[in-house]
Amino acid sequence: MTHPRKLGFDGIRNFRDFGGYVGAHGTLPSGRLFRSGHHALASDADLEKLEAMNISAVIDLRRPNERAVSPSRRWNGFRATLIENDDSHEGEESWEDFQARWDLTSEDFRDYLDRYYRRTPFLPRLQELYARAFALLADTDGPVIVHCAAGKDRTGVLVALIHTLAGVHRDDIVADYLLTNDRDWTEIASHWAKDIEARRGRAPTMDAMQTALSVDAGYLDAAFAAIMERYGSIEAYLRDALGVDARHRNAIMRRLFE
Repeated sequence: MTHPRKLGFDGIRNFRDFGGYVGAHGTLPSGRLFRSGHHALASDADLEKLEAMNISAVIDLRRPNERAVSPSRRWNGFRATLIENDDSHEGEESWEDFQARWDLTSEDFRDYLDRYYRRTPFLPRLQELYARAFALLADTDGPVIVHCAAGKDRTGVLVALIHTLAGVHRDDIVADYLLTNDRDWTEIASHWAKDIEARRGRAPTMDAMQTALSVDAGYLDAAFAAIMERYGSIEAYLRDALGVDARHRNAIMRRLFE
């Protein structure tokens, strides 16, 4: 059975509503905050559905090379605000570097994701995108979509930060994050495994692919622990790293709850 937060699309994976949770000033509205994987494989019917949703902004967290390989499809008359950037800097370990040296085991991928989540809040490219996302939330009333490639890691951290700012309970933040696992990735896992086998001479096990395509609460804990270690609090990180000062915080809260 499809989870009630998930919206059915032909070619957009992991699309769901991350509103509707109880926060600091009531319940976040449904139908205004969405998260997903990339939109490169959106069908014409998907585009019609997005157009009917009156999307006001799209926040694309992917790197420039990801967007070039899988360019987003847009509906006719697309006028939504688009947030993306062209800075390729990803820190000391890029996805491509890891892919080249991955030993194709679940354990190695878990270690990579743990490292990645600990770095994510501080990567300059993502900090810039996260800061622009919060600035957007302070200044728009319409529905917003946040996405990356799979809609689970970079998107997961940003959505968790938005929920934290809104005062959503930690249990609900984690539950929303883990909804990424509530889907069947068999087809994409099989396709990706075959691609790896063609390039590397052997394929990962389906267990390793499941690890690669899933999320774990420990990853999100790692990101938040890294923030706490460096900034002392999420509030300080939002203020000092992302520019969410008291004025912006109040504006976001008004937009989210009124």
